[in-house]
Amino acid sequence: MADEVVIVQGNEACVRGALAAGCRFFAGYPITPATEIAELMARDLPGSGGVFVQMEDELGSINSVIGAAWGGMKSMTATTGPGFSLMQEGIGYAAATETPCVIIDVQRGGPATGQPTLSSQQDVMQARYGSHGDYEIIALCPASVQEAFELTVRAFNLAERFRTPVILLSDEIVGHTREKLVIPRDLEVTPRTRPRARPEEYLMYRADESGLLDGMPAAGQGYKILVESQTHDETGNRRGGDMEASARLMRRLCEKVTNHLDELTDLEAFGCEEAEVVVLSYGSVSRSAGHAVKMARERGLRAGAVRLKTLWPFPDQAVARHVGAAGRVIVPEMNMGRISREVQRVLRREIGVVSLPRLGGALPTPQEILEAMGGR
Repeated sequence: MADEVVIVQGNEACVRGALAAGCRFFAGYPITPATEIAELMARDLPGSGGVFVQMEDELGSINSVIGAAWGGMKSMTATTGPGFSLMQEGIGYAAATETPCVIIDVQRGGPATGQPTLSSQQDVMQARYGSHGDYEIIALCPASVQEAFELTVRAFNLAERFRTPVILLSDEIVGHTREKLVIPRDLEVTPRTRPRARPEEYLMYRADESGLLDGMPAAGQGYKILVESQTHDETGNRRGGDMEASARLMRRLCEKVTNHLDELTDLEAFGCEEAEVVVLSYGSVSRSAGHAVKMARERGLRAGAVRLKTLWPFPDQAVARHVGAAGRVIVPEMNMGRISREVQRVLRREIGVVSLPRLGGALPTPQEILEAMGGR
C-alpha cells in the first residue's frame, strides 16, 4: 500500500493522527477554533471502535478523559484558551496520578473570551505552569498540517511512555490552514501495554531506574488500582503527611521528564554554524521566520534559524548549542515575548536576545522579521 495523500485542515490532521495512534475515547466541549476536532471525532471515532462524548463543559471533559485512560483506552480532548483554563486542575491531577492522555489546545487570542476567531501563542506559559504544585509537562508545537498529524501521533506515544499528559500547542492558523498531508503507510505507534509484573506482585507506582512506570493497568484486569490525587507511595496509598514520601514522588514526577531531555528534544536548525543572527521560532510563526531567514541569506546576511517542535521541557542545551555563538537572536512570537525570556535565561547574557512580539491575531510578516535581523 502507498502512503495516503490528502488535502485537509490542521484540525482534521490532528484527528487523523489521533486515530492512527490508537485514540479510542474523546470527550470535549465545542469551542472555536478547536470545534472541528470534536466534530470530526464525533463522526469518525465510533467507526473505529471508539467512544465520543460531548460533555457539559471542559472540567467534565478532562476528567472523563482521565477516567477513560484508567478504563484502558487511549484518550484525548481538544479545546482553546478559556476551556484550557478550566482544564488545569484536571491536568495537574493527570500529572500526579501519572495518567497518559493528550490535550490539544488550538490557541486563540486572550485573555477571557478574547479573540475567538484569531490566532495567538499566548498559552505557552499556561501549558507549562497552569496547574498548581511542582510537576513537569511535555508540550509539542506543530507549524504545519503535516506536523499537526505527526506531532499528535508523537504526543500519544510520549503519553504512553512517560505516563503523563501531553499537550499539543496548536493555534488557529495551523488548525485552519488547509494543505497537503501525507499519511505514511507505516507509523511508529507505542501500544498500551499491561505491566510486566504479575498482578499479585504489582505496585502501581513503583518506578524503574529511569523513573518510569511499569506499563499501564486498567480496571478489571486483576491489578490492584488506587488512583489517589494526594501525594502517595508506591502502592497508591495517601502519604500527604509523610514529608519524605511526598518529596520522593514530586521529585520523580519532575525528573522522569527532565532526565529524558535528550529524548524529548525535537527541533530543526539551519545555517547556525557561522550565523551572526539566528531566528528562533515555534508554531505557525515559524512559517514567516523560515522565509525571513531565506530572504536574509539571499541578501548576504549570515543568518540561521532554529525551530522548536518540543517547547516543554525547554531544550536548554540544544538551544545554547545552536544559537549561543550568534551575535543576536531574534525571537518572533504571537504573544508578549514569553519564550524570548527562556532564550535569555539559557544564554545568560544581558544583550543579544531581541524579542519581536506580535499581538492582535496576525502573524509577523517575513519582512518585519527581516528588518529586525538588520536586513531590508
